[in-house]
Amino acid sequence: MNKILKNSILVLALLSFNFGYSWGTTGHRVIAEIAQNNLNGKAKRNLKKLIGDQKLAYWANWPDLIKSDTTGVWKPTDQWHYVNVPKQTNIKQFAESLKAQAGPNIYSQIKVLSEQIKDKNTSKQDKEIALRFLIHLVGDAAQPMHVGRFEDLGGNKIKLKFFGENTNLHSLWDSKLVDFQKYSYTEFARVLDVKSKEEVKLIQTGTLEDWLYDSHLAANRIYANSVADSNYSYDYNYKFNPLLERQLLYGGLRLAKILNEVL
Repeated sequence: MNKILKNSILVLALLSFNFGYSWGTTGHRVIAEIAQNNLNGKAKRNLKKLIGDQKLAYWANWPDLIKSDTTGVWKPTDQWHYVNVPKQTNIKQFAESLKAQAGPNIYSQIKVLSEQIKDKNTSKQDKEIALRFLIHLVGDAAQPMHVGRFEDLGGNKIKLKFFGENTNLHSLWDSKLVDFQKYSYTEFARVLDVKSKEEVKLIQTGTLEDWLYDSHLAANRIYANSVADSNYSYDYNYKFNPLLERQLLYGGLRLAKILNEVL
């Protein structure tokens, strides 16, 4: 078993719920494509040494796809995709709640994976696997419901309809809102990635705690404006499309920031 899994704490217990897939294939590729377009020269060179000419978007959904593996080897990584924090209204309390979490989660693993990629003693194979997870988890961190609440499993238990189709709040934000925009991932990345250098720098400031708190605040807004058993359509898209686009863009630019630092 590779180094990444050996370093994981295999604590399943109450944290081992299946939170479903994240952002859907399109959303994760949008974030990866934006990150690819904002890499610096050194990161591009080191990335080429690691994965050749393949693009970040190619690996963006791999950590979700391996959930179908039947060997159980990757099962402990299910917990890496999210963190549950009760509603917080200030960054200090939120950061304390993050650090008090038991077992591996999106917060702890982004840090672990970043260090593994930077470590010269990490094998090329383990660095590549760490990169695949890092691309995906930073994307997950920008999906508000992955920084949601334990009691409803990040919105999975909040049933509703979108244009008459049964779904839940988590799935709505994972894929249905993204797919409703009818962009390919390259088109979506292109229309979002138009910020000035000064704006990009501002978006990329802050710590991982700050970024997760940003998503947590977005989740609080979504919870407050999403009523169980409702049948949403154009109204919901109108209300939340700006937030959706913001989260995808911020996820991509912040992933680029991390990759520029670790590669």
